[in-house]
Formats: sequence, C-alpha cells, structure tokens
Amino acid sequence: MAFQLAYLWSVLPKLVAASLINLQLALLIALIALVAATLLTIVRVMKIRAINMSINLVISLVRGTPLLIQIFICYYVLPSIGLDLSPIQAGVLAISINSTIFIAETMRGSLQTIDPGQIEAATALGLARGPIWHRVILPQLFRQILPMLVNEMTVIVKGTALLSVITVIDVLRTAQQIASASFRPFETLIGAAIVFLFINTVFIVLGSALEHRLAGRGA
Repeated sequence: MAFQLAYLWSVLPKLVAASLINLQLALLIALIALVAATLLTIVRVMKIRAINMSINLVISLVRGTPLLIQIFICYYVLPSIGLDLSPIQAGVLAISINSTIFIAETMRGSLQTIDPGQIEAATALGLARGPIWHRVILPQLFRQILPMLVNEMTVIVKGTALLSVITVIDVLRTAQQIASASFRPFETLIGAAIVFLFINTVFIVLGSALEHRLAGRGA
C-alpha cells in the first residue's frame, strides 16, 4: 500500500487535537517533578542518614528499571494494596516519580558547583536557611540546570506516549485507532511522530530563548 500524503494531512487534525492530552499531562508532570525534585534536594542536603539511604534505594530502583514497567506497577499493582488509580492518575504518578529522580540527581550534581562562600556570607548576614535557599541557592541552581530541564521536558513529552498502553487516549492511541480502522498505519504513525516532534521543538526553542535571556541578564 503506497504512502499517501493526502491521507496524512487528513488525519493530522485529529492527532493534533489528541496531542492536547499529552501536552497537558507533560506540563503537569514537569511541574510536579520540579517541585518534588527541589524538595528532595533540600532534604538530601540535610544529610539524615536513614532518609538518604531510603532515597538512594528509590533512586536506584527508578534509574535501573524501564519507565514502562513503572507505569504498569502504578496502574496494575497499586490497586492490589488499595490504591486504585485511573489510567491518567497512574501515568502521572509513574512519570512524575521517574522525572523527579532524574531532575534531583541533576540538581545534586549542580549544587556542588555553587560557591559555598555565598552561603557563608548569607549566613553571616543573618539569613535563615529558608531565605538562603530561596534567594541564594535555588535561583543559581535553576539557571545552571535549565538546559537539562529542557531536555527532561522533551523526555516527559515522549514518555506520555507510553500511557497509550494503559488506555489513555493520547496521540499514539488515537493514531493506533485510526490505523486499525483504515489499515494505513504508515501515515498515521508518521503523523503522530510529526506531532511529537513539533511539540518538543517548541519546548527546545522556548528553552533556548529563556536560556539566552537569563544569560544576558547575568552578563
């Protein structure tokens, strides 16, 4: 069956409409992950042995297992212990945990590059721990990891496509449904790829613009 560009164009509106689910989920997951990773980083700096050991165990489990398995655990396993989640809730939970771990590890590495003299100076001025994090550490930390955050955002967007396996009606699920009805998987899957490529390109461009703007202010 020959590739038909006209059919590709005909299915793109449906795929674009379905992509709103991916976009909304990706933005929500990114917000949750960033907040959770920031809190996790602050907790790890406190160097409470038992807590840090538990965090390191979770990090090892998350980094050492595929995201798809983590999604299956949240959707199929958690109900057995009384936590019955909808497909979207399970997907958001799984990808948020996964992204939180990777962002927290990035923040931990970048935190070591911040001059400790600034923290000592802020302490000498009488600032409490909260204001030091809010005014001194976090602004520099977020500026340093911005390129990694943009990259993680694209990973999150692509990760939302995996939610189609637990019946979330997103771009990929919609493409599969169209392909099953039309027997034209080539055009529909190419269309889904184009939609994901466009979304991630927008995030990359916006992230690059923000990075240059912050660099200009720093200069």
